[in-house]
Amino acid sequence: MHGALQSRPVTVVGGGVAGLTAALALRLRGADVTVLERAPAIAEVGAGLQLSPNAMRVLDALGLGPALDVVSLPSRAVRLRDASGADVVRLDLARHRPGDRFRLIHRARLIEVLEQAARQAGVRIELGRDIASPPEVPLLIGADGLHSRIRTALNGREVPFFTGQTAWRAVIPDTDGTPEAQVFMGSGRHLVSYPLAGGLRNIVAVLETRDWQDEGWSHPDDPANLRAAFAGFGGPVPGWLARVDAVHVWGLFRHDVAARWQDGRMAILGDAAHPTLPFMAQGACMAIEDAWILAACLDATPDQGAALSRYQNLRKPRTTRIVAAANDNARNYHLTGPKRLAAHAALRIGGKVAPGAILSRFDWIYDFDPVAEAA
Repeated sequence: MHGALQSRPVTVVGGGVAGLTAALALRLRGADVTVLERAPAIAEVGAGLQLSPNAMRVLDALGLGPALDVVSLPSRAVRLRDASGADVVRLDLARHRPGDRFRLIHRARLIEVLEQAARQAGVRIELGRDIASPPEVPLLIGADGLHSRIRTALNGREVPFFTGQTAWRAVIPDTDGTPEAQVFMGSGRHLVSYPLAGGLRNIVAVLETRDWQDEGWSHPDDPANLRAAFAGFGGPVPGWLARVDAVHVWGLFRHDVAARWQDGRMAILGDAAHPTLPFMAQGACMAIEDAWILAACLDATPDQGAALSRYQNLRKPRTTRIVAAANDNARNYHLTGPKRLAAHAALRIGGKVAPGAILSRFDWIYDFDPVAEAA
């Protein structure tokens, strides 16, 4: 049975990628959706996102493909390089995954597309609504991020683990629009960069350090600290960092995937359910998957408790596996000494002998079709 969401009231807490995607997916199935966003306006600090085919299948199914293509770039490859700038291996997405949609986009542009589509579909978005505790509504969706109050209501207070890694995020003007993501791997640090539409370039740089940093993306820092941490890197990195005039810094923390995602009335998704380290480029993608499958489960049966239980059962194993893979990459990017030399040599050989085999290790991520999963 489908159509169980018709005219049902749903309240979504959070107006980010997770909340707006969920609101749109729910509204297009007939739900009466209200989004509560604590900020006075829906806006994002400068940051880029990589959207892989698993997420793009959802965004295309929501009718957003044409709008997103205007404000994003296709990603043709992932290029792994050592700290000097020398190539280690290039993973050719266009060649080995033809027809799949990998896109590079500024987070703010994705938010704008989602917000416009949600409002046009009839979603009510109430700004300046900072809730102190979960409101008593029939169905409450917590898309309220890392410090989710809905997650706390479901699971109690939890203490994340500081990884000993600090990350910087910046966006710079750049006319080199080569559509690929580049990863520069050094001892105890790495830097990821890719172009964005509009003549911009996204930079994320991660350093192992004992210095404590607060969690969250909104802490400004002196660009000189970023340049000092990556002073030994070569290739295009020095030129990129010289153009950084504003940067944000945050500490990387490991969180457990939430033990409890729902209680029959409340449910969580995105970072509220499964915060992840940024080493698989799947944080936003998992949230987008969650949103579609949550809406599909709720629409399939009028039994809300059964629907939310099915949603958790479908999503928890996959998100747990992706979070674990991101944790592993945190180590792989920062190898030192003989281990780093051996790993890079193996990648170089693999790239020459069987480049498709390296990329096929991620088939379980990219082949996943959320649209079919909960059909």
